[in-house]
Amino acid sequence: MEYHNPVLLKETVDGLDIKPDGVYVDVTFGGGGHSKEILKRLGPNGRLFGFDQDEDALANALDDERFTLINENFRFIKRFLRFHNVKSVDGILADLGVSSHQFDVAERGFSTRFDAELDMRMSQKNDLSAYGVVNEYDEANLRRVFYDYGELKNAPAIARVILEAREHEPIKNTEQLKAVLSRFLPAHKSNKILAQIYQAIRIEVNQEMDVLKEFLEQSLEILKPGGRLSVISYHSLEDRLVKRYIKNGMFEGEPERDFFGNFSVPFKTIGKLIVPDDAEIRINNRARSAKLRIAEKI
Repeated sequence: MEYHNPVLLKETVDGLDIKPDGVYVDVTFGGGGHSKEILKRLGPNGRLFGFDQDEDALANALDDERFTLINENFRFIKRFLRFHNVKSVDGILADLGVSSHQFDVAERGFSTRFDAELDMRMSQKNDLSAYGVVNEYDEANLRRVFYDYGELKNAPAIARVILEAREHEPIKNTEQLKAVLSRFLPAHKSNKILAQIYQAIRIEVNQEMDVLKEFLEQSLEILKPGGRLSVISYHSLEDRLVKRYIKNGMFEGEPERDFFGNFSVPFKTIGKLIVPDDAEIRINNRARSAKLRIAEKI
């Protein structure tokens, strides 16, 4: 089984505009597809650092003296690059979301296709799991999770039903969760709504929005002027943060204007939004929602 089929492989790596002697970071190493392509374009003095918090990804480490794999969350990119005596880099690649491997291993609990314990942790070192969110969060927090991260208008009703169900017994696995929420899953839309519910829980478990914000802010600090940022996102919440940060250097509001009325922004956008073509989607259905944005530090 393919560990992870890299999405927009050529376009994402092309976006980094790789210098043979440069220093690059692939913060979502996974199966190593993007990293292998970067290494092909690096010369003997180039360096590549990979980050992946998932212990399963360590088995894919590349045997190349130019490559270092760091088993940590990329929210700590600055700290761990400093540990390796790297203060600035020429390019950073991020392929956000869940890897094919994580979706396909039933016991990880990421997929609606399998009956599994409620887990959804991208790193098994995390204390909080999907079980904790579903069984221990109060009504207000459940409502927040489903509304903010699942964009579900009926989040209050979903939260109430979960609270009522767990009074009788804990909700331990995906089949129990589906049964509890069955009234919200009409046959013609059940997969879509379940995907939104799972997405909401997964984002909360892994603090994905906070992690993305911290990563983007640190990327700006460690990229050299002229350095490139190449980011693939898979849902509107992620893409909105990436788009706003690239455009304004902030997640909310507008940057201040200078005396002449011009914005002072840290990045310039390179090219237009890139999405997979029909041929790639046919080969890899998970690419269908991918959006690639490329920026250069000014």
